[in-house]
Amino acid sequence: MSPSSASPASQASTAAAGSATSGPTMTPRRYLYNHMGYWSDWSVPVLVTTAAAFTYIAGLLVLALCHIAVGQQMSLHWLHKIGLMVILVSTVVAMSAMAQLWEDEWEVLLISLQGTAPFLHVGALAAVTALSWIVAGQFARAERSSSQMAILCTFFAVVFAFYVAPLTISSPCIMEKKDLGPKPALIGHRGAPMLAPEHTLMSFRKALEQKLYGLQADVTISLDGVPFLMHDNTLRRTTNVEEEFPELARRPASMLNWTALQRLNAGRWFLKTDPFWTASTLSPSDRREAQNQSICSLAELLELAKGNATLLLNLRDPPREHPYRGSFLNVTLEALLRSGFPQHQVMWLPNRQRPFVRKVAPGFQQTAGSKEAAASLRRGHIQRLNLRYTQVSRQELRDYASWNLSVNLYTVNAPWLFSLLWCAGVPSVTSDNSHALSQVPSPLWIMPPDEYCLMWVTADLISFTLIIGIFVLQKWRLYGIQNYNPEQIMLSAAVRRTSRDVSIMKEKLIFSGGQPCKLRQAMGSVISTPHVHVRMCTHICKQHIQAGTQHGHTSTHPASHAPLHMPSSTPDQLSAPWVVDRGDMWGEGAAFKAHLPLPSLYTINIALSLLLAASPLAFPV
Repeated sequence: MSPSSASPASQASTAAAGSATSGPTMTPRRYLYNHMGYWSDWSVPVLVTTAAAFTYIAGLLVLALCHIAVGQQMSLHWLHKIGLMVILVSTVVAMSAMAQLWEDEWEVLLISLQGTAPFLHVGALAAVTALSWIVAGQFARAERSSSQMAILCTFFAVVFAFYVAPLTISSPCIMEKKDLGPKPALIGHRGAPMLAPEHTLMSFRKALEQKLYGLQADVTISLDGVPFLMHDNTLRRTTNVEEEFPELARRPASMLNWTALQRLNAGRWFLKTDPFWTASTLSPSDRREAQNQSICSLAELLELAKGNATLLLNLRDPPREHPYRGSFLNVTLEALLRSGFPQHQVMWLPNRQRPFVRKVAPGFQQTAGSKEAAASLRRGHIQRLNLRYTQVSRQELRDYASWNLSVNLYTVNAPWLFSLLWCAGVPSVTSDNSHALSQVPSPLWIMPPDEYCLMWVTADLISFTLIIGIFVLQKWRLYGIQNYNPEQIMLSAAVRRTSRDVSIMKEKLIFSGGQPCKLRQAMGSVISTPHVHVRMCTHICKQHIQAGTQHGHTSTHPASHAPLHMPSSTPDQLSAPWVVDRGDMWGEGAAFKAHLPLPSLYTINIALSLLLAASPLAFPV
């Protein structure tokens, strides 16, 4: 796996909870970590379970469509019914939990549609066009005009909705190429956390090697007043504090003095937990370096980044009982000013005491971590905003730009999302995956509106033409059904005639199960091929079938008084193509089983039947 291909959950986990201004948003991994006490990649079992359930349901859906296509009634095995109910309940519970704990994550779905909707539309058209074969078959076999109109109107209403769906699609990448703005500047989130342990000198050095615009860091303060870099409240996740100081493992990180903090290893956890599935890509020298990393102080970062990158700094307050609780901000400002770091390269995120900060360090780029009206921000001397990528729209980006406010969005790891924000005109983004995004030369796709309209109209016309052709073909195939009765079909099968008319007559026998019996003693029939079993109703009296098969003479149908010629055969000869079973299989009348020769079936029915035969438990017949 390449370094850029981090696990989806790892990317999502740092999207909100890792940022400098994550606010109240808490990702699933951090939520589970806070409640269970250990850090684990929960995405693997969740994704595997979801994929298995989706595949299972998709398989049942395909089999259901196959049954409809060959005219069978579905009869789910009780095991499948239980399975479907378990999946349904689990899905409802999971969606409810997501809605309550991570309500903001639904915005990600809407954003993803902006990047994929044009292509999903084409895929939906292909699916509905393929489905029209089954719908057209039901339409052609319907006997009542009202049923035909209901099928036709419902289906074409759905098709029309798909055809006009692009009217609701709005994607930033549907634009003229000449209007594309500059590539968003990249800010390394805690350095380069996919290539080295976060908040370590190695991580920041890896980020600087990529020529990034800036580095983001979370600053807190030790018990003896030394500012250092740490995102979590405790040291348990990113250090070996449980080995070195077990009794201090659950204490806040800022409640240890700097001497104790320097004794901790801040790199082995990265190789052990492999949070982004990238540790295996490190060279042997990088692995040795990562294994020996220690906690980084603010002074070390300032020395490393001086003149090389802009710093986006966020302060994480120590506990109330901390001796530097009230002077934390002053101590941090003194460290910044004492280091000689250029003030114009500092993006200052803390919101408290901004007037004091502007007075002490007038060159800082004052950065807001919450969305407000542009006029209000300008009155507060705010120059930048640092927001989550779900919190701002394209129109708001344009409004902020008109007020000379630059917007930085976090945490953007996926190339498709980076491309979408690039098209939207975002000035800069914070990323864990900066080494991969820095190699993206242009948006993954960009399409002029005229080309998109041409693709839209062309896809709709092709789909509509195919659907009309499918309906005409199905109507033509099944047109002769109304002109044949069961006696003619049985006779044709008996003499093994091969013609289009015979095929139509056999299909009439297969799909005539819904016709009412006109005789008092109707007989339930089961037509059986090696893969297809369909119960149907014929208009042949039991006595006439027996007489015709035993004596081989002309019989007369009671309803039509037309002569019925049955071939004279021995019982062995009758087994192919005829087999007569006397008995009450279905509760009324006799059971008649006709084995139709396989070569006479349509190719499509054979293919669908093979699919059904592969899963005998799914829909027992």
